[in-house]
Amino acid sequence: MKSIGVYCGSASGNDPAFRDEAIAAGTVIARQGLTLVYGGGKVGLMGAVADAALAAGGRVIGVMPADLVDQEIGHKGLTELRIVNSMHERKWAMAELADGFLCLPGGPGTFEEIFEQWTWALLGFHAKPCGFVNVSGYYDLMRQTVQQMADRGFLAQPYVDMLIYADSTAEAIEAFRTYVPPPPKWGVAAVAQRY
Repeated sequence: MKSIGVYCGSASGNDPAFRDEAIAAGTVIARQGLTLVYGGGKVGLMGAVADAALAAGGRVIGVMPADLVDQEIGHKGLTELRIVNSMHERKWAMAELADGFLCLPGGPGTFEEIFEQWTWALLGFHAKPCGFVNVSGYYDLMRQTVQQMADRGFLAQPYVDMLIYADSTAEAIEAFRTYVPPPPKWGVAAVAQRY
């Protein structure tokens, strides 16, 4: 594992613990010699995780659509800021750059991005871990909703269990290092790796 993709809010939320964990996340990623891959913003938890990784001497790659850079929310102090044409290109680039996907608290964009990676993982398009740092119980209700998908017959239990939940970024990364993916949903052992 050489890089971690982090999804998190462009706002900081109303609990100081959210920002504290974003700072801890950037710091631990850098100190473990991993590259931080994230959405490229200078605002909210996004800015906090990037600033912390940079302050700890880490390498930080941001990926941002040109429209958002033009709105002046792009972080100009990164190791690299890749400017793309669309949100779809951003998600694809982050997926290619990251060896695992970690979700801190955030809003609908954060959920959409991590759920796409989880979907690709359960389909066997990649074998990279997906996890949540459950700061102040932020993901408790989501975790219940995901379990309900299996309980009500929309998802097999191994695809619920493949998601990693942790109380800290350090704990999540430790679990990422020993992650073993389940077989792809449709049971095809030789699904081509897309990236």
